[in-house]
Amino acid sequence: MKFTRMLTTKLTSFWLMSLAAIAFVFLLSAMMSFVQLTYKFQQQKVAELETMLVDQYQHQPDWDLEAWLPPMLLAYNAVDFRLTLKDEVIFAYEGNLTTQNAMVYDHVLDPKSGLRMQLTLTQPFEHYTFSWYEILILLVGVLAVAALVRFGYLWFSQQLDGIEELALRSRLILQGKHEQALATPGNGKPRLINRALTKLLEELQDAQKERGRFDKFIRSNTFLDAETRIGNRLFLNNRLDALSHNQAMLAHGVIYLLEMDDLDLLQQSQGEAVTKELLNSTVNAISQLLQTQANSIFARRSHNQFAIVVPQISLIEADQFASKLLKICLSQPLPEVDNSDNFFHLGCAYFTAGDNAAQLIEEADMALRAAQLQGNSNWFMYDKGAIDEEFAKGSVRWRSFLENALVQRRFFPFSQPIIDSDGNEHHKEIFTRARDNQGALIRATLFIPMANKCGLMPQVERQIIERVLLLLSNELAGGVSNTQTNKQSAPQIYSINLSLDSLMSRAFTQWLKTTLLEYRHLTTRLIFEVSEDIVIQHQEKLQPKLDMIRKMGARLCVDHVGQQVVGTYYIRECHFDLIKLHRSIVRHIHLRPENQLFIRSLIGGLYRTEVQVCAEGVEVFEEWQTLQILGVGAAQGMYFSEPIEAK
Repeated sequence: MKFTRMLTTKLTSFWLMSLAAIAFVFLLSAMMSFVQLTYKFQQQKVAELETMLVDQYQHQPDWDLEAWLPPMLLAYNAVDFRLTLKDEVIFAYEGNLTTQNAMVYDHVLDPKSGLRMQLTLTQPFEHYTFSWYEILILLVGVLAVAALVRFGYLWFSQQLDGIEELALRSRLILQGKHEQALATPGNGKPRLINRALTKLLEELQDAQKERGRFDKFIRSNTFLDAETRIGNRLFLNNRLDALSHNQAMLAHGVIYLLEMDDLDLLQQSQGEAVTKELLNSTVNAISQLLQTQANSIFARRSHNQFAIVVPQISLIEADQFASKLLKICLSQPLPEVDNSDNFFHLGCAYFTAGDNAAQLIEEADMALRAAQLQGNSNWFMYDKGAIDEEFAKGSVRWRSFLENALVQRRFFPFSQPIIDSDGNEHHKEIFTRARDNQGALIRATLFIPMANKCGLMPQVERQIIERVLLLLSNELAGGVSNTQTNKQSAPQIYSINLSLDSLMSRAFTQWLKTTLLEYRHLTTRLIFEVSEDIVIQHQEKLQPKLDMIRKMGARLCVDHVGQQVVGTYYIRECHFDLIKLHRSIVRHIHLRPENQLFIRSLIGGLYRTEVQVCAEGVEVFEEWQTLQILGVGAAQGMYFSEPIEAK
């Protein structure tokens, strides 16, 4: 771009100098021609005088020079005149004019007789004065030339600006900023090339959208049920693996198995269209109810059985939710079939942290069989289990605990490194932990759902961001002191998760903007992570907030990619710098070719972009090795390091 600007500047300058030189030469030539013509006119008058003197000498021996020659010499503005015949002065004249640069004409009029004339005249312009009319004409001419030169310069600059705009668009294309290049078509010239670039960029944008739709198609056919468009059995297994570690559940929750007993008989008696309508209406109603439960899972296990997993829910709420599910199912318009009051059955299994994931399905299935034995459409909870002691705190006690923790600043950052393919640390992700009055750590899976319910997540994340900025400031000060001993290390980069409540809070975003401006020397060492499902559901509202963070100098990351079956178009539209694959995609990746296909498709869709692909939840070497082969550039998980407190 700099080279192109220099080239156009040189061309414009050369053209301007050439045009100015031509105008100058033209004026100089006109002036010289006028001067030369004036001198020639004076010479003609002298020649006429010579002719008259020769004619008088040859035809009139008795000269009467005194009668007619002095008035003529006076009209010629003669300074001096001598007419000699063989060195004898016949006539002499001296005018009353004086000059320093006189024009002397010394000509022999008649060589035979020796008649000679010496005439001294003033310069043609010595006694000439310009009138206002002549000055006006000259000034108009000069201004006209200057105006034409200026017009030509502006026109030529405008033409070269069109080339400059083409160069700018080309540079944006080479940098991968296709959306920006398409949004600024400008007035590039030649216009044919500019229109061709616009058309190619539009086709490229359509191709990228088509690639995103193709990725979604691959994921849909891999993880979605073709008839109901909800998760399939493979999707359920992946999500359950993500909620567990070594088959031990990481948090509490409940799993439901919903079965339509006589669905096959209904299809045989009423037809496929009626069955499909019942399935779609039931699935849509349950999906609408699940929107109130964060991170819930809804999948189809078999032709007539569905699985629902709701994490972070208490036992009382699980019972209430089961009643709502059964009520929704019974409210569906069921065709007249035999035993219609015994059509829906719901089996529930409540689990806590540490419960075996594989055993949960068996417990839920046993609960489902127990519900079927009761004879009517109903639900049954297999085992209420031991309720997590920490979770048993009521909402009032939780709010009191969280508010005290905020006041006493008992939220602490824990960091886990993200390792790149070369074995170097790419950055560290910050996890939030809280301490109670006895100093014991409170798991994030416990207090974050309650903080969301109490509306305290913006304050929690604000406190964590302040602690991270303090860490970076201390590291920067330590780096400055280390320069004296030549032990300065690479700058540390931290990634911080932002919740939907924080991003939608005007007070939080305003505080974040002010803080990033205050610590603008540290913003390049910050990465803010947002969950994929949040971006998909609220992209239009979050776009200005994400753009503000990016313009401040921080980078953006979207995590939990692959948790939902959605397109990837949002990655380009929101200008994310990193994406993190969800642990359900990474878990046992070396044994799951369908997950490998998804990652290959995702990375292929991001080809020629600067988006880096990371993986979270890597636990064994085989997973990391497979991810590297697939092209994933970095990863985090227990295989590399556990989260440790950042101090």
